[in-house]
Amino acid sequence: MKDKRELMERITQLYKKLTGGEPQSIVPLAGAGSNRRYFRVVGKDSLPTLIAVIGTNQEENEAFIDLAKRFKEGNLPVPAVYAVSEDRMVYLQEDCGDQSLYALMNEHRQADGTLDEVALDALKATIRELPRFQFLPVVSQTASEFFAKCFPQQEMDRTSVMFDLNYFKYCFLKLKGVEFNEFKLQQDFELLADDLLMERDETFLYRDFQSRNVMLKEGKPYFIDFQGGRRGPIYYDVASFLWQSSAKFTDEVRDQLIAEYLHALNDQLSVFQGQAPIESTLFKRRLHLFVLFRILQVLGAYGYRGLWEKKAYFANSIPLAISNLQKEVSLGTCDRYPYLRNVAQMLIAPNAEEEKSREQDEAKEAKVAAYLKNDATYLKQGEKSPLVVNVYSFSFKKGIPADESGNGGGYVFDCRSTHNPGRYEEYKPLTGLDQPVIDFLEADGEIITFLDSIYKLVDFHVARFLERGFTHLQISCGCTGGRHRSVYSAQHVAEHIHEKFGVEVHICHREQNITQVLK
Repeated sequence: MKDKRELMERITQLYKKLTGGEPQSIVPLAGAGSNRRYFRVVGKDSLPTLIAVIGTNQEENEAFIDLAKRFKEGNLPVPAVYAVSEDRMVYLQEDCGDQSLYALMNEHRQADGTLDEVALDALKATIRELPRFQFLPVVSQTASEFFAKCFPQQEMDRTSVMFDLNYFKYCFLKLKGVEFNEFKLQQDFELLADDLLMERDETFLYRDFQSRNVMLKEGKPYFIDFQGGRRGPIYYDVASFLWQSSAKFTDEVRDQLIAEYLHALNDQLSVFQGQAPIESTLFKRRLHLFVLFRILQVLGAYGYRGLWEKKAYFANSIPLAISNLQKEVSLGTCDRYPYLRNVAQMLIAPNAEEEKSREQDEAKEAKVAAYLKNDATYLKQGEKSPLVVNVYSFSFKKGIPADESGNGGGYVFDCRSTHNPGRYEEYKPLTGLDQPVIDFLEADGEIITFLDSIYKLVDFHVARFLERGFTHLQISCGCTGGRHRSVYSAQHVAEHIHEKFGVEVHICHREQNITQVLK
């Protein structure tokens, strides 16, 4: 399936076999951290729109297909699998839409970082479903059959725990250059593994239960990417969901969601097993052990992806994960593992300096915002700002856009350091304004980090130009062809400036002959 034409033909034939008709279009979707490829197959007329999945491992595909069938039989909200190729490498599943819970949270995060009621309601609805997934093997009384096809293994055992702990050791600590006594750390890892595995459960461990793997369809959560699930303890998924670094949950929100989870969990225990309810304090005590484990596991992944593969999104997520580790140290979660606590403290000290620097940057931005809100005379009087910002996208092959205002200055940003969609056939006819290209660019986080740096520069510049009554600023974003990365970047910079400062912004995607004015 290396050839794109062959790939499209296989999807088309599977779709025709299922529906009896040709698809209208097959559109690539942004991938995640795996090698699986996703396509939206849009049907003609009344034929359904489905998602085609191209896997690289037959056993992994079989795990998803089998689990999806069992979850559907248990009336759980997962995408139905409608058709599977003979070699089990391609399958068609239900389309659960484009909005993830993670995206909803970002849309409904307020200026102070807190989540509004819409986001909180969606989070509560999501975590209430978790015990139903976890206890389905128990409820259906088919645990041995349920876990038979799990990939790459059937349960969270000592081998998998030690793999994750050593992942942290070799892919984070070693790459960070942290000096440590490997023998002493291994002793604490062995003890931590004993504590994590002290109970053998017949419950399902989703493994990747996080907001990016929850889709919202007609306002209801649907769950995807569970092919790595296996037998394991219930605490792991709660830790994974509530301590996801990029979610930035406050302790208050976590407590609310834990309460929702425990209510749903105790309903499961009471109805199907006749057990007494699990008390909140006892649950949290054991939960924090898995929070510690999950943080170490995540740091291992961030180290490999960020420090070794140099992917900016993962590298930039490291301080957030270490902040979570600091909280666990302060709570005493590491006290039973004294050498691990010492290693954690070695990570926390330099991270505190990075946090201080970040807070200083945020304070500067706050001062600019306060100035614009309270001190700018033209804003107080309701007068229109004299400043007009021109934002261009362009191809370096055709030269940097001329500044026709005569003022000179401004910025030219080179977007060619980020991953280029133009290298792939499916994206070549599209531009940085099209959703598949946007998803591609945002998937690894490089372009987001790149733009964050641009925003800091242009925010300061715009604020000073407003203060001094200047009338013109030009910003240009260039890439190889002026079609994908530069268009995406210029559009986002223009919208950011307009939204934050309310000034008039003229957008010109030069090579695409597209213009727009934001007033």
